[in-house]
Amino acid sequence: MKSLLSQFVANLDIESNSTRVGIIAFASHVRISIRLDKYSSRASLQGAISSLKYRGGQSNTAGALRYVRTEMLTPQRGDRIDVPNVIVLLTDGTSDDLAALQVSREHSIL
Repeated sequence: MKSLLSQFVANLDIESNSTRVGIIAFASHVRISIRLDKYSSRASLQGAISSLKYRGGQSNTAGALRYVRTEMLTPQRGDRIDVPNVIVLLTDGTSDDLAALQVSREHSIL
């Protein structure tokens, strides 16, 4: 997974600050591993990715998506309101709470 992430960010325009990357790790609990405003070069971001640790545990996918929306994608954490956000979710299994992932036609998780 880390190799895939590293290859993915190798093609992004990070140095010019056109692209920002944030990564969260989630299991039973969710935490920011890499903040959107932390790295301004591909090499430093790839180094941070290679040092990520797999912690195992539950697949709290709904909690992860909620955390991205409410904690990570905020101006205080590096989000820019005038730039579209793209979320890529990588998981090792089925969510523990599929009902929590259900959204109505009027609302979305993100």
